Amino acid sequence: MSYLEGLSEPHILFDTQYRILAANAAYRQQFSPVHSVVGRTCYEVSHHFNVPCDQAGESCPLARSRVSGQRERVLHLHHTPKGEEYVNIELAPLLDAHGEQAYFVEKMERLRVAQGQPAAQGLIGRAPAFQHMLALVARVAPSQATVLLLGESGTGKELVAQAIHEASPRAHRALVAVDCSSLPENLFESELFGHERGAFTGASTARGGLIEAASGGTLFLDEVGDIALTMQVKLLRLLETGTYRRVGSTELRHADIRVVSATHRDLDRMVSQELFREDLYYRLSTFPIHLPALRERRDDIILLAAALLERVAPQRKLRISEPALRLLQAQDYPGNVRELRNLLERTALLCDGDTLETSHIEQALMSGRRPPAGPRVHPQAGDADTAARSLKGLALAPGALKTIERAALQQLVSNHQGSRADLANKLGISERSLYRKLKALK
Repeated sequence: MSYLEGLSEPHILFDTQYRILAANAAYRQQFSPVHSVVGRTCYEVSHHFNVPCDQAGESCPLARSRVSGQRERVLHLHHTPKGEEYVNIELAPLLDAHGEQAYFVEKMERLRVAQGQPAAQGLIGRAPAFQHMLALVARVAPSQATVLLLGESGTGKELVAQAIHEASPRAHRALVAVDCSSLPENLFESELFGHERGAFTGASTARGGLIEAASGGTLFLDEVGDIALTMQVKLLRLLETGTYRRVGSTELRHADIRVVSATHRDLDRMVSQELFREDLYYRLSTFPIHLPALRERRDDIILLAAALLERVAPQRKLRISEPALRLLQAQDYPGNVRELRNLLERTALLCDGDTLETSHIEQALMSGRRPPAGPRVHPQAGDADTAARSLKGLALAPGALKTIERAALQQLVSNHQGSRADLANKLGISERSLYRKLKALK
């Protein structure tokens, strides 16, 4: 007991029947400041379960330790006086004189960057797909490994990058985000590495880059799949050697950064199409994490809706009726959490009372780009014939072929629900060719 009391993190000691034998002050203060926990089972105190975790759909570290015979780590959602919180658990078995597991010591560390209930900020969710993603975040955050976040637009990649940074030893230094999709190729190198005076026209003074701004902290490369091939080479050198040069300089500088990157693109396909360097891909994806789409965690929509309403209409005490919640859960959300936030903000503006009803949500959906939930219509092969018949009158006009192509592409784009890569694949052209055609359409 004196050993446990000397530890700053919450610890408990329990036997093979899950009964708590001792709990240090840190545990008592964080998880049960009023009632004694000695003699109670760990699953009753932490989860309010009447059976062990593995019998209630959770991952039980004791059950896993019995199989492996060694330490085990899991992420659990625990009940605390402040509500449910995510907790990192590390369990160590204690052996008796015969080498059999006699007792277990559990260390618990609260994961402050995520919540299992509506909150003003941070990651929110409790669906299995969300918990699986969060467990990976908790494992990789304390390390120095490069992390690649994969997922559709609007799934919260920047929030996850922030969570990794805040749970890392670099949390006391800066997290610097680089939006790779918004930087032109001729500015990317200068923004990232910095430049010397006179390095190019307009460089009147020397300037440090974003790598220097992130020194000691984390560099977050958002939409890394949009980096031009010529710049990928220089980024690869930075990751391989930890060194770089400012534009216009011969001095080699050392980069003290951890790199977290994110993309909504299919990098495996881009590598096979030679649009993304394979060696850079492996450097970035030491620890890949898939972020689930909102339709993969529909149970979290209720939690997210409550939290997002607090953010978009903080001055109003709005609630959502049960039928309206069911309508929200029925949507597919190709724009994910970002789309849900926009929908709720529109709905709040359309509601004069304090309760959002289905009529408000339906009106908000109709004012968006899609009707309320129902069978979604995707373009079929026959659509090209229909488009051709509707454009028949253009055949005698000068430049008719280009006009027909532009009109047909416009129609396909307006009906397309997936990514640009998916559309390019359906049309049988490269993504770059599609990008040029879309740019011509403005």
